Amino acid sequence: MPHSQNSAPRDGFPKVRLARGSSPWLLPTVATAAVSLARARRSRSAAIIAGPATALAAGMLWFFRDPEREIAEGRVISPADGVVQSIMPWKDGRTRVAIFMSPLNVHVNRAPLAGTVTSVEHVPGGFVPAFNKESENNERVVWHFDTELGDIELVQIAGTVARRIIPYLPEGTKVEQGDRIGLIRFGSRVDIYLPEGIEVAVEVGQTTTAGVTRIDRA
Repeated sequence: MPHSQNSAPRDGFPKVRLARGSSPWLLPTVATAAVSLARARRSRSAAIIAGPATALAAGMLWFFRDPEREIAEGRVISPADGVVQSIMPWKDGRTRVAIFMSPLNVHVNRAPLAGTVTSVEHVPGGFVPAFNKESENNERVVWHFDTELGDIELVQIAGTVARRIIPYLPEGTKVEQGDRIGLIRFGSRVDIYLPEGIEVAVEVGQTTTAGVTRIDRA
């Protein structure tokens, strides 16, 4: 059963919190907006700054939202909000499902299965757009989970603006399906590698929701 913190409240109105790791970006932006608004009546320069600063703060609050969700049932669920960019057979028999995340998506990623985190590896790299084929060499964090389906590999890939990936969990952590595992700041991509024999249930161009969309076919 998924942890209670991953479920939507029973009253039907999902609780929304801010993502862990958002404060270095969010706090200065909100503070600038608050100060400029407070001084806007007495200072013309503050009044000029107030509008853009408030809009930026609102955008940051929206970007770093982290809503509670009712975790779906299924063997493998989507680790990310976004659009399926590609579905590619791999040489070792696995299938890679790549999910592109735009700046409008929730950027907190979730565990696709229950299991144990066996490794979390940060790999330095570039910052080309996440939808570009060359993003294979971007900054990324490679996860491995020991699950009932065997080893599951998941890769968080930075994009042009997403210059920081923040893992929430260390190696050895036991996770439930749908648990939050990390944050990617701004546009990015998440790849999940399905084991040989697992049929993919999503299609290229399909929208996915982390913790909700089932990736495998029963």
